Amino acid sequence: MALKGNLRDFSTTQLLNLVNLARKTGKLTVNGQNEKKATLHFREGRLIHACTNVDEGHLTAMLLKTGKLTREQASTVNRQSGSTSDKVMGKYLMDARLVSRDDIVQGVKDYMLEIVYDLFTWGEGEFFFEQDLLPASDRITVPLNLDNVILEGSRRIQEFDKLQDELPDLSMVALKITDKPLRDVKLTQDDWRVISHIHPRNTVKQIAQNNNMDEFQIRKIVYGMLQAGLVETIRPEGMEPKERIPLTRAGRRAASQSPAEKRSVVTKLIDRIKRI
Repeated sequence: MALKGNLRDFSTTQLLNLVNLARKTGKLTVNGQNEKKATLHFREGRLIHACTNVDEGHLTAMLLKTGKLTREQASTVNRQSGSTSDKVMGKYLMDARLVSRDDIVQGVKDYMLEIVYDLFTWGEGEFFFEQDLLPASDRITVPLNLDNVILEGSRRIQEFDKLQDELPDLSMVALKITDKPLRDVKLTQDDWRVISHIHPRNTVKQIAQNNNMDEFQIRKIVYGMLQAGLVETIRPEGMEPKERIPLTRAGRRAASQSPAEKRSVVTKLIDRIKRI
């Protein structure tokens, strides 16, 4: 199947449905904005591996990203193991009792899902599917049912739109802890991780990077804290407000549309083109 195009015209949901229903085997590459790139591998309609151009999906990067290893442990292991094979690395980690087999499987699974769920939020990006191309044999693969991935990804799109409206630009806002007592509030481990990095100079984007969290995860956590009155948003210390550039009438109209409305307009245009 030679398939290429842009996510503006053929969404992530449609792509995964096509691979799933046709039980395809191969490699899907998506080049997004700001030099973002995601690579997904499938075998007979199941997702088996995913990576980005940032860390290329090596095992230690996966386990670091999903909190199974600390940054210090990952650096030490990479330096001492002397191998680039994920399977060899996995055995080394288990022999050193740094992780268990279940930790590795869950870490790889969570890492893949984070990449795919993020892909659902991409509004555009050039994609290309190459038939029968599989990841290198030394990589650790975990097969995932695409039906479940598509259902969760679609739900996240709707939730992400709402969260994005509440926190439009993560790089332009910081957090401040309110006077509300925390002793009666049931906070998760991730909540505490975020709280520990709250500082007038730390933007929400920086807090997410410090905790290896994606945009959806950090928005969801911060939104919950805002609703509970535990934190409030402030302008980061030392940051000047952005100069507002006057918009044209069309620009003002586009700016007032929610992400869901914008996608709806695009979908209607595509449907009209198909009917021509």
